[in-house]
Amino acid sequence: MNKTFENPLGYEKISTLLKRFALPSIISMLVSSLYNIVDQIFIGWGVGTIGNGATNVAFPFTSIMLAISLTIGVGAAAKFSLELGRGNKREAGQTVGVATVWGAVFGLLCFAVFELFTTPMLKAFGATPTIMPYALDYVRVTAVGMPFLIVSNSISNLIHADGNPRYSMMSMLIGAVLNTILDPIFIFVFHMGIAGAAWATVISQIISFFVCVAYIPRFKCVAITRDTFRPSFKMTLRTMSLGLSNGLNQVAVCLVQIVMNNSLTHYGALTPYGTDIPLSAVGVVMKVNAIIMAVFIGIQQGTRPIMGYNYGAKQYDRVKQTYKLGIAVDVAVALVGFILFEFFPEYVLLLFGKDDEPLYMEFAVLFMRVFLSTVIINGIQFLSANFFSSIGKPLKGVMLSMSRQCILFIPLILILPRLWNLGLTGILIAGPIADIIAVIISIIFVFFEFRNMTKLKLMEKNNA
Repeated sequence: MNKTFENPLGYEKISTLLKRFALPSIISMLVSSLYNIVDQIFIGWGVGTIGNGATNVAFPFTSIMLAISLTIGVGAAAKFSLELGRGNKREAGQTVGVATVWGAVFGLLCFAVFELFTTPMLKAFGATPTIMPYALDYVRVTAVGMPFLIVSNSISNLIHADGNPRYSMMSMLIGAVLNTILDPIFIFVFHMGIAGAAWATVISQIISFFVCVAYIPRFKCVAITRDTFRPSFKMTLRTMSLGLSNGLNQVAVCLVQIVMNNSLTHYGALTPYGTDIPLSAVGVVMKVNAIIMAVFIGIQQGTRPIMGYNYGAKQYDRVKQTYKLGIAVDVAVALVGFILFEFFPEYVLLLFGKDDEPLYMEFAVLFMRVFLSTVIINGIQFLSANFFSSIGKPLKGVMLSMSRQCILFIPLILILPRLWNLGLTGILIAGPIADIIAVIISIIFVFFEFRNMTKLKLMEKNNA
């Protein structure tokens, strides 16, 4: 029997596969995002909006960690699917070693660097004198959990690629539920403040880590041996290159946040909003947007094994179908977010605490409506970058990932506030402008790749 038809990825209906793989991934990513969302909600009510500002300036630490875990985890999952599609089970198995070993190495390195350089890094990330003490309490605790989070996120991607998205979802769900239980206990019962929220997160991450590691001997598609955990340097580089676009996208998110925070404090000081209100309000809005982004990433993870396997098996039409269906789902989900952000922003923002200062809600509503006005099309750029990584063309994926954040958004944040004295308004409109241009670039890239796959299909048919 042809190997394409030994695996359901090669013959089952695309919509059925996407539902099977994407739905648990979406739930898993939403659950994962709950770590930050739940912290933000309980901190907002237990500490105040100044606590939201602290988690905002601390978020680049999380972005750095996510960049590493996505580079390793997404790369390993993409390599795993591609090699399975080609029938190379030994090479597929070595990706488990890459995810486990290098996840641990980089996790420990992050912990050491973050603990040693917390204060100067927070200053660079835009922390004001008022926010700094809260941010220090939060980061010094959460840094303890980062090695566990990097490894668990990396392995979770592979569990999904192994055809067990439910287990991947469960590993994240257990941690998120525990975090939700511990947050109010540590903040309101033990009166630990923002440090309590941090400890709740760390404990939950450690539990998720053990659940993910417990799956390693249970991989279905590959055999796990001692040699699995001795991946060659060449294999490691090839594997991580496939996750580079996702990792660099998070690095870009980190850079954007740093530039935005510093711009907000600079231009906010020139307005009645001051420095702390913009930082606190933007922190909440970006966490809300992270919910939609979590769904986009979940859909990406659902499409990745389908596109990777079928591209490796030269089933190009199925690759195209998967991409198109993923885009349709992205737009449908984003439409719901758009309605909430544009028509009911006050209700969304009130979930994260109430500030007696009316200027806080005024700026938060304005920022949400303007900055997230192009959320409907954001998924196109996200899925397009993932598309190229899934089919083994990471350079194009990296280019698309970087186009929105670094090539477009950061320069716009720096330039627009200075034009016609736009100030804070320039920062608000930078996002939508960058989104529109990045989506146009993505569509062009995918169009030419689709045409190339059509040519490959004709060549295969003629050579048959």
